[in-house]
Amino acid sequence: MASTPLLPDASIPQEHIRHHRHIHVVMGNEACDLDSTVSAMALAHYLAQTSPDPTAFIPVLNIPRSELPLRTETTFLLRDHGIPSASLICRDEIDLDGLHRAGILTLTLVDHNVLPRTDAALEDAVVEVLDHRPLERPRGCPVTVALVGSCATLVTERMAQGPPGVLDRTTAALLHATIILDSINLSPAAGKVTPRDVACVSLLEERFPDLPDRDTLFRTLQTAKFDVSGLSTEQMLRKDLKVLSGDELVLAISAIYVGLEVCRALEEATAPALHLQPIPTPWSCITAYNQGNALASRKKVLPILKAALAAPGAAMGGPEEEVVPPPTPMNSLVEESPLAQAVPPICPHDVLERVSRIAVGQPPGSPK
Repeated sequence: MASTPLLPDASIPQEHIRHHRHIHVVMGNEACDLDSTVSAMALAHYLAQTSPDPTAFIPVLNIPRSELPLRTETTFLLRDHGIPSASLICRDEIDLDGLHRAGILTLTLVDHNVLPRTDAALEDAVVEVLDHRPLERPRGCPVTVALVGSCATLVTERMAQGPPGVLDRTTAALLHATIILDSINLSPAAGKVTPRDVACVSLLEERFPDLPDRDTLFRTLQTAKFDVSGLSTEQMLRKDLKVLSGDELVLAISAIYVGLEVCRALEEATAPALHLQPIPTPWSCITAYNQGNALASRKKVLPILKAALAAPGAAMGGPEEEVVPPPTPMNSLVEESPLAQAVPPICPHDVLERVSRIAVGQPPGSPK
């Protein structure tokens, strides 16, 4: 794997492992959207440039290598800035548990602040957290949590306070693009942007006046984000999937064409109200809706489902558990989203069968 100005040489982790030297991993959430990816890359780069010790600072994408092509906006932006996918380290390419057992791992979390149950053994390795969600962990380490539109905003603020030259043009361009996309082009109507996001975008544009026009950049990233050309049905479902489970029920939510939900909880939801309108379907096992409230992303819908799972006496009661890496909302309901245009037709039966298989973790081609 080739090195880039932003990423460490791929031989560095192996060299440190071989000589039992310390490795500091910066890792985003299991969704591994653009915000998680760029935040991890930029912060690892900053730490490597400013730390006095010989630790290797490694950004890790919290998905298997096979999932990376589904992050189309990420692969597009990195390719546009000359960063090949082969230079990235994915979760299945580094043994974090082994490094932790060897006593040479420290971990910084970006774009999430709680490790999933499958990574509970790594909790002792966490030394710092940067996130833009409500805090769900005890403050046992340095924590920077603020309800801004993008975690990249917090990384930008950190880098802007660092030594001159640490914030280079490539890193600035990646952060700039990420904040623009995450905040829906700084649109107040979208309900995500904050004054800190706006300030960081302005700061980046002041330091690097040749950064692309915001409107053009947002349209380009939106097109890349919803580009499903070349993806199979299985990949399209996985591209935007979240899965929750209780004792007796697994819920899979894919935000592309058809929702598979706990109907009553969604229909009666008031915080936020989804304004659901049923869509006729010949399949008795599928209930589909048009969602009238376009601002209610899955980040806002998921608490409704979690409450339904936790309701006393519910058939699917019991603690929820994340079954597969859960992508964060893709903002697929943004007005004029490309997904509302040239969407390939998919048979409802095919959707049901494939989502069911994904939810229970069966590989493609397994017996139904």
